[in-house]
Amino acid sequence: MAGSADPPDGAPEGLPGGSEEEFRSVVFDESFVRAARLEEFSAQERITDHAPAVRRRVAQHSAAHRRLSLQALLMLVLIALAFAVAIYMGVRQPADTQDARPAEPLRMTVIPLAPQGPVPGAQDAETLFEHSPAAEFESGAAGMPFPPVYRTAHFTADQVRAALDVARNYLVASSLDPAVLTGDEIRPVRRLLDPEQAAQFDAGMDRPAADGRHAPSGWMVRFDPAKVTLAGDEVRVRGTLKASETGADTLEVTSQHTFVYALRPVAGQDARASLFTVRRELHFRFDRDDLRVGQAELTLSHTQAGPLSCGADTTDRLRPLLAGQTAKSGGPAGTDPYATTGPTALCGALAASAQPTPPRG
Repeated sequence: MAGSADPPDGAPEGLPGGSEEEFRSVVFDESFVRAARLEEFSAQERITDHAPAVRRRVAQHSAAHRRLSLQALLMLVLIALAFAVAIYMGVRQPADTQDARPAEPLRMTVIPLAPQGPVPGAQDAETLFEHSPAAEFESGAAGMPFPPVYRTAHFTADQVRAALDVARNYLVASSLDPAVLTGDEIRPVRRLLDPEQAAQFDAGMDRPAADGRHAPSGWMVRFDPAKVTLAGDEVRVRGTLKASETGADTLEVTSQHTFVYALRPVAGQDARASLFTVRRELHFRFDRDDLRVGQAELTLSHTQAGPLSCGADTTDRLRPLLAGQTAKSGGPAGTDPYATTGPTALCGALAASAQPTPPRG
């Protein structure tokens, strides 16, 4: 007779000990239960909802995994956004320009040099050049050679050369360009200036003033086209360029050049040519942005020019004394030492040795 714990027909064949012994070695620990994909409904759930006996279990570790994935995605988005903002701000405010000083206004002086007698003249401009101190000068830009170029503590040799090149281009545009010398063209000069100096430059062109800040003659050499014309295409030049580092972010170029022009009157009985000499000392300042775009800040302009009358207005244009003319008597306009505005009037004498000595006849 079968025991009370055995099935009605006894234990199945081939399985000693019955069903209890069959599953005795299987242990359903907690991790096994949590990992099960099917979960049995409770008796109450089966009665109430007429649900099937089992339902699919939502694994807790899957939900946690999805939460971690979402957090990681949000973190990547935030990192990418921060990186994009950093790049944008770097483009808007480059490190090289955050501490850049604003451009200084140009300080300028123009000193007329009065001749001590009649201005020498000759029919041939070449004759004048060959019988003057300019006989050994080069023609045009050839008289502005580059000095040896070396790197500095904070600038490469290429950057130093770039600064010298811009300074030389400015000298060519403001001292040799015929459209500037005897015309109304100013764009070749203006485009080489730091944009922060554009307002000062434009104000001087619109309202010239002898205040040491707004005289066009401080920016460029130009003559009155109604009275003077160039006697040929040649301008004799001699001078030097010098570059130096004045700070970790600043280069300075100093130029000292003498320009000698052959001029004729536009109308008049004496059509002989005469020489007019201009000595210019210019100081250029470059930051890294200036070097990148090929522009310069002009900080100092000192000009001596003659033959001129001491009383001549040299603010807007130079008004040379031509062949056979003499300087007007009297000195420059009076200077009021009690005035708080306006420059001190200056004038010098043009040495006889600076004038040509063409042969007579």
